[in-house]
Amino acid sequence: MAVLGLSAEEELVYRHFLREPDSDPATVPERLEMDRAKADDAVQRLRVIGLLRTDTRPGMLSPADPETAVARLTELRLRALYREIQLITQSRHLLDALRAETGVPLPTPRGIEQLSDWPQVRSRIDDLAFFARDEILSVEPRLEIPPEQLSHSRELNTRSLRRGVRLRHVVVREALDSPCTVEYLGELVSRGARVRVADRLAEHILVYDRNAALVPIDPWDTDRGALLAHSSGLVGNLVTLFEKIWDEAESLSVLLREPEIEDAPLSEPGRRVLTLMCTAAKDESAARDLGVSVRTYRRYVAEVMQRLGAASRAQAALLARERGWI
Repeated sequence: MAVLGLSAEEELVYRHFLREPDSDPATVPERLEMDRAKADDAVQRLRVIGLLRTDTRPGMLSPADPETAVARLTELRLRALYREIQLITQSRHLLDALRAETGVPLPTPRGIEQLSDWPQVRSRIDDLAFFARDEILSVEPRLEIPPEQLSHSRELNTRSLRRGVRLRHVVVREALDSPCTVEYLGELVSRGARVRVADRLAEHILVYDRNAALVPIDPWDTDRGALLAHSSGLVGNLVTLFEKIWDEAESLSVLLREPEIEDAPLSEPGRRVLTLMCTAAKDESAARDLGVSVRTYRRYVAEVMQRLGAASRAQAALLARERGWI
């Protein structure tokens, strides 16, 4: 379990409690022939990350079931990896700092740059997506995206979402007639993107961190090249245009024939219930994590689903991710 962030000692202790759930924690060092300090540290960390919990029996501990344990460890490991990736993608700041030491800072791009064809546009999109740290805004007016470009967008957007970059995307309603597009949009939403649908679109916009924007010369034919704007005034106008389009568009939940619900955040207990709905293998383990009965937990789940307007737990998870609640 080292790949999930457990030390050898922590894994030994966790497996011991799975095999012998009635073990007295005080006997762990002797039973496992382990140094007491290392055993105590292992027990303490397992309690902190939720793999060992205080039992109703005085002085005893109970292990989390394997499904919950693996889900929890995976979540913690991915969070750590996301933070590392975000630090790596901030290398631009390091480059600027090192360049400043020479007394010759890097030139700041200004104005508008013309890109002549799709390969050149694709190369710049790769760079902009890689260095994006906060948010990507996009408007796609085409009814169907060429397979090569769809594959390219899927790869870049998936990577961005994995490292915590927010993504808001608007498509034209008729694009939902394409099964490939619907599958792609559903995948984005499942990874945390927010997607809306507009009746008509004439603009094709890509904005990265609100300081660089890409606009195709021909919105319907990206092979003709694009304009890349660095000027703060120009980018600001495109962001304003995007926000207007976003406000007038509908949620992707129209696919599920459910009305959009306001994006007011859930309470902390509601977010915990949502997280457990997505990660816990059984209602019993989720109820234990919340410290409530299974009946009470299921009532909480029903209330959250009603708040989302969802007919199933899977649909609730999809809608919650779309609204940025989890």
